[in-house]
Amino acid sequence: MPTDRKRHMVTETDEVAAALDEAAQQWPEETSRSRLLVRLVREGHRVISGSRARESERRHDAVARTSGALTGVYGEGYLERLREDWAE
Repeated sequence: MPTDRKRHMVTETDEVAAALDEAAQQWPEETSRSRLLVRLVREGHRVISGSRARESERRHDAVARTSGALTGVYGEGYLERLREDWAE
């Protein structure tokens, strides 16, 4: 079918064949190995996207948990005293 979209060639190596065989067991209604490959790509994308979202949430939670943990540790005028040692 004519298209302006990029096409990708994938060789069915042993690893790809094994993934497609497992996909065929997961989705027995899908009989086309090409469509199984597309479905695997979509599923992989869903997993990666979810993983990134969870990692982002984990980092956000860590920042929220530790926010203010060092409040008051350095005391009034700390930066000014520290900067007194700096060469001009």
